[in-house]
Amino acid sequence: MTINRFSALAAGLIASVSLLGAAQAETVGVGTMSQGTISYSTGSALAKVMNEEMNLQARVQPNSGETTLLPLINSGDFDFGIANVLEVYEAYHGEGTFAGREQPNLRVAAAMYPLRTAMFVREDSDIYTLDDLKGKRVTFGFSAMGSISVVMESLLANAGLTPGDIQPVMVPNVVAGAEQLQNGRADAFFFAVGGAKTAEVNAVIPLRVIPMNTDAASVARMQEVFPEGYIATAPPLPNFAGVSEPTPVLTYDNMLVTNASVSDERVKAVIEGMVNNIDALSAGMPLFRGLNPDQIYKASIQTPYHPAVIEWASNR
Repeated sequence: MTINRFSALAAGLIASVSLLGAAQAETVGVGTMSQGTISYSTGSALAKVMNEEMNLQARVQPNSGETTLLPLINSGDFDFGIANVLEVYEAYHGEGTFAGREQPNLRVAAAMYPLRTAMFVREDSDIYTLDDLKGKRVTFGFSAMGSISVVMESLLANAGLTPGDIQPVMVPNVVAGAEQLQNGRADAFFFAVGGAKTAEVNAVIPLRVIPMNTDAASVARMQEVFPEGYIATAPPLPNFAGVSEPTPVLTYDNMLVTNASVSDERVKAVIEGMVNNIDALSAGMPLFRGLNPDQIYKASIQTPYHPAVIEWASNR
């Protein structure tokens, strides 16, 4: 009897230690931009589903911008992170904000959903078109989110404008830009449509989104600056502050990024978990409704994918 009790106790201890080790091994860091951004909301929704549906212990770790976030993924401090296609491209190739600072260990894990972006103004503003931004106080600079400057330049180019045609209001990131309009220091700010911060500002100061020009010449000027950008329609949804009718906006892909050393098993588990839990992801972040399993891997993306994703896509 004593031997049986001892054996049972020993077996229980061994099992407990094994489970503890497995739990510790499965801890996953999810890096995002600062709170209030689309990146943070996306990472939070993903981490929740990782914890509840994927048997992973995920922790969201916000950062000021991609210049901080992407090097931490490159170094392996985070397993995954949320950034847009341009930010990831510049970091991997050492261009733009990352000139001379290539991040060669970055790998794309998924093209998650289209990221719709726009210029926001007060609802009672006299700014109705992008052309009207000329001479106005517009958020610019984005010292912690340098690639946004390229997006902004392409947005202005759509109207035949350049940064020299506006009064730049220098800000570190998009959240600070939204606050500048709220504080009366800017006439227009750049942000993602559906961002939590836009809803926060809209509750105090009703907002309006400025539509993009859709004629061929305007789109060509835009894509000369930002080839990955395209025009898509933002529908009037409850979570799309400032969009009262179908509105053409500047669009590009939001990405799940990982490190080359993250195991194939972990990457596949996360991809499968996303595909199998789109409803749960969308409950936490409505933009996940745009997650298309057939578009997770895109051959056109100019940053390399993690090999596990390529294998996963080829076996679908």
